[in-house]
Amino acid sequence: MNIYFSGMGGVGIGPLAEIAYDAGHTVTGSDLAEGLVTKELQARGIPVTIGQDGTYVRQVHASTPIDWFVHTSALPPGHPELTAAKELGIRTAKRDAFLAEFLQVHNLKLIAISGTHGKTTTTGMAVWALKQLGIPVSYSIGTTVSFGPSGAYDPASEFFIYECDEYDKNLLNFNPFLSLLTSIDYDHPDTYPTEQEYKATFRQYIGQSEHTIAWQKDLTYIEQPASNAIWALADTETANIKLAGEHNRRNGTLVVKALEYLHISSVAETVDLLANFPGTDRRFEKLADNLYTDYGHHPEEIAATLQLARELSEHVVLVYQPHQNWRQHFVRDQYTNQFELAEAIYWLPTYLTRENPDQPVLSPQELTQSITNQESLHYAELDDDLWSLIQTHREANHLVLCMGAGSIDPWVRQHLA
Repeated sequence: MNIYFSGMGGVGIGPLAEIAYDAGHTVTGSDLAEGLVTKELQARGIPVTIGQDGTYVRQVHASTPIDWFVHTSALPPGHPELTAAKELGIRTAKRDAFLAEFLQVHNLKLIAISGTHGKTTTTGMAVWALKQLGIPVSYSIGTTVSFGPSGAYDPASEFFIYECDEYDKNLLNFNPFLSLLTSIDYDHPDTYPTEQEYKATFRQYIGQSEHTIAWQKDLTYIEQPASNAIWALADTETANIKLAGEHNRRNGTLVVKALEYLHISSVAETVDLLANFPGTDRRFEKLADNLYTDYGHHPEEIAATLQLARELSEHVVLVYQPHQNWRQHFVRDQYTNQFELAEAIYWLPTYLTRENPDQPVLSPQELTQSITNQESLHYAELDDDLWSLIQTHREANHLVLCMGAGSIDPWVRQHLA
């Protein structure tokens, strides 16, 4: 097939393009801007055009007819590329429909990693462990990694490891053989107007899974009792993995339990393997001496990542960019004591995306009213003054952690380059 992927730079679409390429399909696509994923695709010989006005779709189709136009959930109904595809009579679908069909065609057992936080790292750990054990594996990870492409298909594999996110209720399109639930806190209010709907979606997802491994605290939170098909881990059951960060050790524990459950590896062997896990990009990724980047943009993620950072340094500085004004209206009251492990906080304006135009944009001052360590708080912009402050902290041997899912990561990388 000739498959066109719209939004190839996205962490959901990019890996699927690589999977289709591995399976022998002709792959082309586009995105609005270059990034880590588009560069990875281009390095593999997959053509990516920058710009999405619909012209490239028509050009590709005129040259070699497109069989399937696959797009991200974030693509609006009137998007020029989607409009062009429909006018040309091309089959269109969101990414989950493509992957569900791919799993069925290739008879792969789905091991899905879901939850509010920790999905990417846990997926990376599972893929890393299987690779180290010499077991063929197909997978999709929501970021770039140092130990392979972000998405891959191996025709010898029995399992497909998938970072199965809850945005747009993506997870409900699958019936996993095994589900791992990392942690659950209310998020994505644009998809789930109420906390109860969020909980109900995870209960439905567990019901669609043949087997599930989850922490007892999360099952209690979503009001889901354990059963023969649900292995509830005690909240103190963390494996003794030699990794920094309590949340990393908990994520690794899920992989340890999964490989034990599948009779692939012993607990001791997996624990030893994960001690050398190199991490994934954008998850506490070291960019330079005393400078780290992280995708976290939820209060729980901030607290967990600061705890990790303090295991490495007594002096931690946080540069934080909130993500999506819609989300901030729901989490503003949760910003309280999560920042206490940072001796300085540089708070940036919210990165705006997929917004409700009727909602007022909350200011940094409004979002930080309840933060307990007010004396550490400074308001900042992504400018040369902030970069100078970051450099000063680094030179003083302070660990600087730049967090957010918006423009902060490419901004930091650009200044380093």
